[in-house]
Amino acid sequence: MEKQKLPNATAVLILGIASILTCCCYGIIGLILGIVAIVLAKKDSATYNENPELYSGYANLNTGKILAIIGIVLSSIYLIITIYFYTVIGEDGMKDFQQNLIEKMKQQQEQ
Repeated sequence: MEKQKLPNATAVLILGIASILTCCCYGIIGLILGIVAIVLAKKDSATYNENPELYSGYANLNTGKILAIIGIVLSSIYLIITIYFYTVIGEDGMKDFQQNLIEKMKQQQEQ
């Protein structure tokens, strides 16, 4: 009998990768994608543990779960840093910082 693929293993892998790639979107998108990936991975892990001989793709599930955890950690750090900067510096300070950064990049390109 041929083994079936785990239903959400590929989705967990894609969501784990996407959570890392979107962690710089103020941390919110990466956090949401990572949490969804963890929930799906938990359901598939339970399915696999009931009958491991029926399913394949557990390696993809584990990889996606690890990537989702990394994405959640990176997104959380980015979100905390963003909140910290907005509370300490304020919105005007953030705009000034961005403007100064843009000016420095333009000066480097001219050189």
